Amino acid sequence: MKVGLQQSVRLGQELRINPRLYQAMDLLYMPLLDLQQHLKQELVSNPFLEMVEPTEDGVDDGTETPETKEDENEIDWEDILLDGFESGGRREEYEEREYYEPTAVATRDLYDHLRDQISLFRLELRQIVIAEEIIGNIDETGFLTCELEAIVESLNNFLQSEEAIIAGFEGEEPFTVEEAAGVLVIIQGLDPAGIAARNLRECLLLQLGDGDWGNTLVYDIVEKHFDQLVNHRWAEISKELGVSPQEVQAAADEIAKLDPKPGLQYSVGEGNYIIADLVVEKVDGDYIVFHNDTALPRLRLSRSYREVARDKAKFKGESKEFISNKLNNANWMLQAIEQRRQTMLKVMNFIVNRQRDFFEEGIEHLKPLTLREVAEVISMHESTVSRVTNQKYVQTPRGVLPLKFFFSSGLSTDSGEDVSARGIKARIQKLVAEEDPKKPLTDQAIVDILKREGINIARRTVAKYRDQLGVLSARMRKRV
Repeated sequence: MKVGLQQSVRLGQELRINPRLYQAMDLLYMPLLDLQQHLKQELVSNPFLEMVEPTEDGVDDGTETPETKEDENEIDWEDILLDGFESGGRREEYEEREYYEPTAVATRDLYDHLRDQISLFRLELRQIVIAEEIIGNIDETGFLTCELEAIVESLNNFLQSEEAIIAGFEGEEPFTVEEAAGVLVIIQGLDPAGIAARNLRECLLLQLGDGDWGNTLVYDIVEKHFDQLVNHRWAEISKELGVSPQEVQAAADEIAKLDPKPGLQYSVGEGNYIIADLVVEKVDGDYIVFHNDTALPRLRLSRSYREVARDKAKFKGESKEFISNKLNNANWMLQAIEQRRQTMLKVMNFIVNRQRDFFEEGIEHLKPLTLREVAEVISMHESTVSRVTNQKYVQTPRGVLPLKFFFSSGLSTDSGEDVSARGIKARIQKLVAEEDPKKPLTDQAIVDILKREGINIARRTVAKYRDQLGVLSARMRKRV
């Protein structure tokens, strides 16, 4: 075999996406707050960009570009990004609205609340250690997540560690289940009522005991007929207790007022802050779409640095490369921001036109819509529409909604038009809310009603939608 070098010519096509197009896609994907921070960083890093002050007369829209190309081989990013794009009109002036990101601060949660109450008791050191172990095994909903035997085993393992000797537990007797049970009773008497329960039945009994419901029909039902209560078997309970079904139903209504997850009263939830990217308003009978970007910095090419770029004498060595790169980046950034605005407006305008019945009459009139359908109408790729709608919100006369809200599957009707799955769910929910409690609508009855309205739907689909809405079956909803 002979080893050597040789040359060959091959002709082929390859699809390559350059880094700037990746950045353009990321820019389109960014929600409003992320974009705001990104533009502020660009202002700091690129001297060719400056912010338009709202008090300036004769606003420069940044469309003027200096002569910076020295050769014809330099890539024209404007042609690539804005092929067939027409720049929109002037937007509202930039308003300085500083957004403060919510930061983690010291907050008091369920465990702090329980420890504060335990500190008020005169407990022995062993009881305090048991109480700490029990509280540490309570989840955020307020339930004890392990058996007392496991807690005792963990404490006895602690006695054999060096930490126990340092804490003054040397020579102590092993902990017992009886000791743990005694401390558990103390903790279950704390606020909120029902805390440290090992199951739902115990949680409800603790709340009833705290509310002086002992020796009542309500307490007896939870204590002795819990399984029948869960399955709404009022007739069986009434027969065994010798009371009327109406009395059992009234007692069940009182039980329903109890809190099945008492610990959540003291949970520390993270606030969700939503700023709409788009605004839809009704003006003179028409729905108009606005871009909610007045809080974004308005950028333009720096006037002083444009003068520097015009001075060809300074285009030498490193200065030439620096000026050329920063100027191209600034031009690209301005065009990419405008392209993002126009793309979002195109998508939202189509949604508004398609879903006008929703804006006029409500969710029951929401039409089915897919990303592909929008992409075909506005002549863009489906992935582009997906980026536009992801994590974006719109402020409408019917509330602040995610753009994904307007996309759902559909069902056929006798009239030939399709109806959105969300509209069907809203209709089912309304039917259940208006039904006779003594004669609740079965899934088949709902199917028949919808069929009379021209909506063809299977019973299993109604059952699936009902489960998604959290609506019980007809037997469970029935009142006596």
